[in-house]
Amino acid sequence: MVQTSARLLKVLSLLQSQRFWAGGDLASQLGVTERSVRRDVDRLRTLGYPVHATAGVGGGYQLGAGKELPPLPLEDDEAVAVAVGLRAAAVGPVTGLEEAAVRALSKLEQVLPKRLRRRVNALQAVSVRLGDAAGPTVDAGTLAVLANTCRDELQLRFDYGNREGEASERHVEPYRLVHTRFRWYLLAYDLGKEDWRTFRVDRIGPNLRPGRAFKPRPLPAGDVAAYVSQRVSTDVYRFRARATVHAPAQTVSAKLSGIAFRVEEQESGRCLVHTGAETLEAVAWLLGSMGFDFEVHEPPELIDHLRRMSERLGRAAGRAPPAQASSR
Repeated sequence: MVQTSARLLKVLSLLQSQRFWAGGDLASQLGVTERSVRRDVDRLRTLGYPVHATAGVGGGYQLGAGKELPPLPLEDDEAVAVAVGLRAAAVGPVTGLEEAAVRALSKLEQVLPKRLRRRVNALQAVSVRLGDAAGPTVDAGTLAVLANTCRDELQLRFDYGNREGEASERHVEPYRLVHTRFRWYLLAYDLGKEDWRTFRVDRIGPNLRPGRAFKPRPLPAGDVAAYVSQRVSTDVYRFRARATVHAPAQTVSAKLSGIAFRVEEQESGRCLVHTGAETLEAVAWLLGSMGFDFEVHEPPELIDHLRRMSERLGRAAGRAPPAQASSR
């Protein structure tokens, strides 16, 4: 017979697996008497689980919704399915789910048996996503390790590649993972530089080496997402742009939510936007997709690119472009 504590988890798992269980069927699944089932149900109730019972012919048990989310025992195939789904959500296109998916994934992979982790990795290896991602892909396992070191306040060593591909070893205190619309960033205190740094996760090497625990420092800003957005708005990109946009700063910020940028309010309902990207095409798309008039101040390559784009679009529309480009 299964030990009582283990049987309670089994009862909970069975109640979560289907909407209603007849008392006899539940007892048969557990290999115990219906009286034992009633005692187990009473114990679950004392632990806060809302188990509803109906008496008589056709009676049985049903797990109701409580005020808090209870522990959720998973079968092997269920755990694999959840892990694969969380990995996809962590690096996928569903806006707003990425950071929550990483937190849940870090909890699950911490307790996932090796045999199930191998199944998850095998499924991931043979899965193909249709279409190109908007930005560089990152390994979900790396995200899970980073999330765990942030949560457990453990120092971390890793190899980091810069824009030119040159690698260096970094020794950091990791604090937060931040997701923009296209990329993941790690906010950490760099012990070698003795300053706060933001690291692109897709440039962090796979050999992550957690170390000893550290005492947390005060964060550099109250709004971590805004701080990281400002830090990576131009510095990390090959092309760094500065443009005046004919719209208030608050309106532009809402349009650019999830993108690395910095906005400065100006007079007459305008604002100055600092942003960047790895290609001129990406910067042009970002500025043009806002739906507001704008003037580019730098870089000069972007101004030339917009002028050529304007000519191509004019030809595509069957008319000559205006005498002067809208950006200068």
